[in-house]
Amino acid sequence: MTKPHKGPSSKEIKEKQELDEALEEGLEETFPGSDPVNVIQPAPSREDGHVKRKP
Repeated sequence: MTKPHKGPSSKEIKEKQELDEALEEGLEETFPGSDPVNVIQPAPSREDGHVKRKP
């Protein structure tokens, strides 16, 4: 027979929460990491013909 599974200790739970919080903070600070900054404005499309843009 196997022993019943013992849950994580309070120290392990606290450690996991701290790691999760650090990960969440890192993700928030780097969001959106995959979207580069658009330096130039794209050329207008046909549908944008009526929109006045600043040069």
